[in-house]
Amino acid sequence: MDNPIHTRCCIAGGGPAGVMLGFLLARQGIDVVVLEKHADFLRDFRGDTIHPSTLEIMHELGILDEFLKRPHQKVTKLGGKIGSETVTIADFTHLPTHCHFLALMPQWDFLNFITEQASRCPTFHLRMQAEVTDLIEVNGTVAGVRAKTPNGTLEIRASLTVGADGRRSVVRERAGLKVIDLGAPMDVMWMRLSRRRTDPPQTLGHFDRGRILFLINREDYWQCAFVIPKGTADDIRQRGLETFRQEIAALEPFLQDRIEELGEWKQISLLTVTVDRLARWYLPGLLCIGDAAHAMSPIGGVGINLAIQDAVAAANLLGPNLRQNNVTESDLEAVQRRRSFPTRATQRFQILIQNNVIRKIIGSDKTLSAPWVLKLLQRWPVLRRIPARVLGLGFRPEHVKAR
Repeated sequence: MDNPIHTRCCIAGGGPAGVMLGFLLARQGIDVVVLEKHADFLRDFRGDTIHPSTLEIMHELGILDEFLKRPHQKVTKLGGKIGSETVTIADFTHLPTHCHFLALMPQWDFLNFITEQASRCPTFHLRMQAEVTDLIEVNGTVAGVRAKTPNGTLEIRASLTVGADGRRSVVRERAGLKVIDLGAPMDVMWMRLSRRRTDPPQTLGHFDRGRILFLINREDYWQCAFVIPKGTADDIRQRGLETFRQEIAALEPFLQDRIEELGEWKQISLLTVTVDRLARWYLPGLLCIGDAAHAMSPIGGVGINLAIQDAVAAANLLGPNLRQNNVTESDLEAVQRRRSFPTRATQRFQILIQNNVIRKIIGSDKTLSAPWVLKLLQRWPVLRRIPARVLGLGFRPEHVKAR
């Protein structure tokens, strides 16, 4: 074991919540160590939607222009096909933000950009290939972590430990924090298919006859999400790859000429959908944020943005006292109190859609038509601003305060 590293804040997990919090604390002059278990950020089929609320944070940090120089796609409106009807659901062009669009960018590019910005701060330290395995506890207070590295066990001693290690969080499991499982009726099978110049330009979803397919425009390929009933992935595999390919092509016939690109099951990744949250996000010396505190459904692609909002709130509320090495349990409670409402409201919104839309569609073999609510959005386009605000800004958008 190497000699212990001492820092003011140790963050477990180099995802959006972890690297953003590390950046925000470091720019306040706080010494912070971020631990990421992988050697790089190259993981496919992770949340790639950067919402206007997150882009506004980039503006407040003074890095928006540089960020938008990176390759990305802009989505100003969200829509889809229900049966044979094409509908527009959300219009972001009227939001009171600097960016009136969603930015689609691979998560590894986003994480590389934030860590590049953070590395300009001398108090930011990123350790790759450092997998947190346990918590260090001293007199009933979490005092750091132990991590597995290629060179052996690493011990980090910290005044504050933050669990930002995702929905399968080791930190929250070792801390014994109670998880409230809210349930999800579906899983998602992710894959790639090439994109042609003659394809539709927009990102869209298609709902029909017990099937749901989302296509995300990645310029030279489509990132495809095929929604299936919870726990049925093995049944789908047993029916055979050819049957699966034809189900995809039946929903989007323009994909028929390239569906054979799916040559084996290992090209198709399974996302087991979980919606949960911690009853209590903290212990003395420990705070959980992002998916470690509340796993979100992929509906609306809001998970990454909610995690970043958590990071901003934590940096705003904890930064001043953390600089003085005086973070109390009531300070940690304040973070949960600040972020509980948007978390619960977003999950309630997602569960409403899961139970009243997703569950009914994947359990039906009938041709669908747009429900009356969506017909209102088509008749009065101004109403599209409501779902745009819910998805684009969320229920309590955070703003960077400390410099």
